Amino acid sequence: MNGDFVIGGIFSIHNYMKSEQNSYTRIPLQPQCTGSMSFRELQFARAMEFAIKEINNSTDLLPGITLGYQIYDSCAAVPMAVKVAFQFANGMEPVFNDTKVCPKLAPAAVTALIGESDSTPTLNMARILGLFRIPQVSHFATCACLSDKRQYPSFLRTVPSDHHQAAALARMVKHFGWTWIGAVRSDSDYGNNGMASFLKAAQEEGICVEYSEAFHRTQPRSKVERVANVIRRSTARVIVAFLASGEMQVLLEELVKNPPGPLQWISSETCIINADFLRFNMCAGAIGFSVPRAVIPGLREFLLNLSPAQILKSPLTKEFWESSFSCSLTGSSEGLGECDGNEDIRALQNPYTETSQLRITNIVYKAAYAIAHAIHGVICSDTKCDKAIQFEPWQILDRLKRVNFTTKNGYRVMFDVNGDPVAVYELINWQVQKDGALDFVTVGHYDSSKPKGQEFSIIKAISWVGGQIEVPVSVCSKSCPPGTRKAVQKGRPVCCYDCIPCAEGEISNRTDSLNCMQCPPDFWPNAKRDSCFLKPVEFLSWEDNLSIILTVFSVAGAFIAACVAAVFYRHRTSPIVRANNSELSFLLLFALALCFLCSLTFIGQPSEWSCMLRHTAFGITFVLCISCVLGKTIVVLMAFRATLPGSNVMKWFGPPQQRLSVLAFTLIQVIICVLWLTIAPPFPFKNLKHYKEKIILECGLGSAIGFWAVLGYIGFLALLCFVFAFLARKLPDNFNEAKFITFSMLIFCAVWITFIPAYVSSPGKFTVAVEIFAILASSFGLIICIFAPKCFVIMFKPEQNTKKHLMSKVPSKSL
Repeated sequence: MNGDFVIGGIFSIHNYMKSEQNSYTRIPLQPQCTGSMSFRELQFARAMEFAIKEINNSTDLLPGITLGYQIYDSCAAVPMAVKVAFQFANGMEPVFNDTKVCPKLAPAAVTALIGESDSTPTLNMARILGLFRIPQVSHFATCACLSDKRQYPSFLRTVPSDHHQAAALARMVKHFGWTWIGAVRSDSDYGNNGMASFLKAAQEEGICVEYSEAFHRTQPRSKVERVANVIRRSTARVIVAFLASGEMQVLLEELVKNPPGPLQWISSETCIINADFLRFNMCAGAIGFSVPRAVIPGLREFLLNLSPAQILKSPLTKEFWESSFSCSLTGSSEGLGECDGNEDIRALQNPYTETSQLRITNIVYKAAYAIAHAIHGVICSDTKCDKAIQFEPWQILDRLKRVNFTTKNGYRVMFDVNGDPVAVYELINWQVQKDGALDFVTVGHYDSSKPKGQEFSIIKAISWVGGQIEVPVSVCSKSCPPGTRKAVQKGRPVCCYDCIPCAEGEISNRTDSLNCMQCPPDFWPNAKRDSCFLKPVEFLSWEDNLSIILTVFSVAGAFIAACVAAVFYRHRTSPIVRANNSELSFLLLFALALCFLCSLTFIGQPSEWSCMLRHTAFGITFVLCISCVLGKTIVVLMAFRATLPGSNVMKWFGPPQQRLSVLAFTLIQVIICVLWLTIAPPFPFKNLKHYKEKIILECGLGSAIGFWAVLGYIGFLALLCFVFAFLARKLPDNFNEAKFITFSMLIFCAVWITFIPAYVSSPGKFTVAVEIFAILASSFGLIICIFAPKCFVIMFKPEQNTKKHLMSKVPSKSL
């Protein structure tokens, strides 16, 4: 249709172009489109007619101005698209130039054009038209590469770029937990660029691709068969397809011959809303993104209102009618019945007559209005338009970049700096209806203008492959449960891994952890190694059975010492008590009682004061005890030496000297303890090294030198006492005091020599128990060896408790 300004249109109404081998001996034939007609693309072309008709009837937009159009079929082929691009640029005659069918139009370049549908032909057109700055607004070319304004300066589109669609698809795949997918694409600019964007986004989301195959519908059939076999053999249950309609149809037809296992199809916009593919039941449950569904008032009546004259006006409408009703309008086709154009088109159900899913059709509608608004901005001021105004294509392009309006059916139209619209999608799901047929159902939305993480939303239940309600699973390896970590299998993608249990002391508290976390020092993993719990604290508490037993022995020892002291006090005037230096004996019994009781300081939770008290009390009381024994030993030696003629030794070791020696020996230990407590005193600490799964509360030595100095001094006095007692073991007396001291020191030294390795090797609270046992054992050894024989004589052999018997040179047989 002619007009004051002509808008071009180009659509892929057929998928193939008839070609021949050129001989270069005659003029080549004009390129012609072949193959089956795409009724959907025909609807796009007629939607452009409808939009221009509305604009011409508008009183607000381009009043008094008539827009014309030239619409062509590109056959989805580059040669035809290039030919049409040059025709749009220089005003060549139209392809359909039979005056009986379509009258000649005046040679004139178009103001702007709408199209093409496929990305590859669009790229070639955009390069040519960009040289002349002729605006091109595409309704379906989604290749992200077209956003490059340096290469395609005059290209704009009303459909979102594949950059956004690829990101949305990757986000959706991640949302449903699919990490192991297959990928197929058209071997074209659309498929290669779209899949590259998707794979980049998928990699960022941690998604792995088992295979990525490309083919083109014009390639040998063996190529398509190979791709189909790859799909059949794969373990991925989800397949992402960036395919043009022609490649999708070829692939599905091949797969139907030998259907693979259930596959969850994820399709790009080109195919997900193509009603031609709803006949393939193997795609039930397919999901993908599409531009929002729209309603265009009056379009359905326009599409269905085809008179016989209008049908014959264009070869495309004629072909549509004959193909839809399987008839011939001219009666020239063999095997087909005749028809006259009065058939009931409303009874047809095909993509041309389907107006409940107006998606890309609405994009065409928006593109036509965008161009009209740009022209209006150049030639109109206020309410008047001047068709005589001369302008260049770049002026229309400049105005087109800045349009911002809302269409009659309520959709906003504007472009960003790259000539792209805001990416808003609907998530489409192919669901089986009650009548068993597949249909498009909107189940979610994606809006790239929303904050990150909020772009994607699900509003309705999705029907998955095979009619499942649950989301299908497609992973290379099952998820690693908490308590394990992922270990990538050598030579395979990162989504293929083994689940390795966390090492000792480590946990993982979420699924598919890459690393295990170390528990804090005071915590330890549970059996499943998915959480840390506070380590149990261990110390020798008062409630332990072992503590109760040791406490009983400790109190019993102190009680025995008190009882012996009571016996000695009652018989303090008896010869056996007086002969054994009663003053040292009472002091020794007092020291032994303290030794028994000091073991109680080792029981209970260690604290700063208890740690200092237990070691110093132990060291001082034992030195006091050994000092008393040493004093008794020296008294025995001095007593018998004093019996020698001319000896006057006892005057040098009388009671004052004995008390002074005990005080001096004990004072040395007190000084050692004071220095120890001053420089580096014992302190409570948590032992985390000995046991990994529990905490040992114990007393640190502070200064190891101080601890071993205390023990060493006790050992030195014990050894000295043992030597003196050993030297006096054969002195002639009936009571055998020296022998008993020797035995007691022998036991004392044996206990503490054995204590050292036992103390070092005992674990946890048993270290303290060993120390208490050594204290009690050595204390019992002293009190039994030194005082038991005396008490036995006092209580049960009073006839031997005489001075005469004690002075006898004959050893007592009873002892």
